[in-house]
Amino acid sequence: MPVHSTAPLDTDVLIAGAGPTGLVLALDLARRGVRTVLLEKADRLFPGSRGKGLQPRSLEVLDDLGALPGILASASEYLRMRAWQGAEPQHEWDMIERAEPSEQVPYANALLIPQSRTQEVLYERLRELGGSVRFGAGLTAFRQTAEGVEAELSGGDTVRAAYLVGADGGRSTVRRALGLGMAGETVDPHPMLVADVRLAPGAVVDRRNWHIWPTAEGGGIALCPLPGGEGDGFQLVAGFEDVDATVDTAPDAVRKLIAARTPVTAAEVIEVRWASDFRARAAMAERFREGRVFLAGDAAHIHSPAGGQGLNTSVQDAYNLGWKLGQVLRHGAPEALLDTYEEERLPVAADVLGITTRIHRASTDGENTQRGDEVRQLGVGYRGSSLAVETRTGLPDGALRAGDRAPDGPYEGGRLFDAFRGPHFTLLAVGVEPPAVDVGGSGSGSALRAVRLGAYEAYGRGLFLIRPDGYVGWAGASASAGLAAYLARVGAS
Repeated sequence: MPVHSTAPLDTDVLIAGAGPTGLVLALDLARRGVRTVLLEKADRLFPGSRGKGLQPRSLEVLDDLGALPGILASASEYLRMRAWQGAEPQHEWDMIERAEPSEQVPYANALLIPQSRTQEVLYERLRELGGSVRFGAGLTAFRQTAEGVEAELSGGDTVRAAYLVGADGGRSTVRRALGLGMAGETVDPHPMLVADVRLAPGAVVDRRNWHIWPTAEGGGIALCPLPGGEGDGFQLVAGFEDVDATVDTAPDAVRKLIAARTPVTAAEVIEVRWASDFRARAAMAERFREGRVFLAGDAAHIHSPAGGQGLNTSVQDAYNLGWKLGQVLRHGAPEALLDTYEEERLPVAADVLGITTRIHRASTDGENTQRGDEVRQLGVGYRGSSLAVETRTGLPDGALRAGDRAPDGPYEGGRLFDAFRGPHFTLLAVGVEPPAVDVGGSGSGSALRAVRLGAYEAYGRGLFLIRPDGYVGWAGASASAGLAAYLARVGAS
């Protein structure tokens, strides 16, 4: 039983961890006027390139949050892979199938960008909205009360919040304090090294390809050019055939490893900026919520890096949780709305874990590892959720339904995504008259806006209530089919 406390709350939401998950959540809450304290135990943002791919669905999220311009200015398209045999270049191929943008899908392909730069862009956008990060402040302990959470910080301070979100990584302090286990498996017992290095201009590898030596003695190794910086940065990923190998992350050891497995000499590695070792695991917390405490990102699920899904799934966690916390804290939505965070995100995380594990094992077995639609996350949806209310009948196969991602499309000289952008719900009337519902104005505090659209094949005919995270929540032929009840449930009435 939670204890009672009469102390006033210092903030609405306390977030532990200023990685991509925590930054996206803080950013989303800031635009909703929700008071937030974002903690980071380190004295700066994470400096490495680790999660270096942003999938199309994440680009849509960042578009909505106003962070996409900074991403596009810093990113590049994914490069073609080039295999090597010693010093001899071999064949090339696309690791990810290329797709063409369309009216419904404006961002069709993943972008390559170091995780460190993604975080910088998110941080810059957060500061534009008046938010900040409290660096050098780690969460050490907390207790739940009837009114909220009382958290103790590493500097001795105490913060009282209505809710706590653990976005503090795979070794999450928040998850461990809750006593929640991580059920999973080792995807690959072989140790791996990931590092950011700078190579001299005369090195044999160019910046037009992602270079890989799959049969190098001791284990495969890859060098991927990173956009931005001085134009000489590469991410190194190396595997080790010996499962008992001790991975040395010291700069000189990294230089020697590159020289031993590739034609790049140790002298051509002019800087080792960051290095870390890991073993690929797939694991998930048994629950994503315990009372007033939530888990998101790597604190809730750990993925193999294969397929570039970990960071992107984490961004989706924050995006799902952000609007629900905002509706409860600012628009009077019932507390039960927060139960749908775990209901929706836990099955998605489980599915993605299956995808990344399958891709990782296929690649280590030498199979064709080209990635397709399954990694773009555009097909992720919530049809089975209690928040997906489809009242129309007789829909054809392939029809857009409640729980699906709401497609983009042309609207008044712009795009539907322009109309959706912001913390509000959008009532989209397609080929029908919009109902007479209480719709707010254009201010940031408006919970519901109405948009009228002529016939559009991507949607079909009817009324579609678009959630703030871009999914169809309710769909019907007329408002009398339960629209008012749904709006009340989500705090949009």
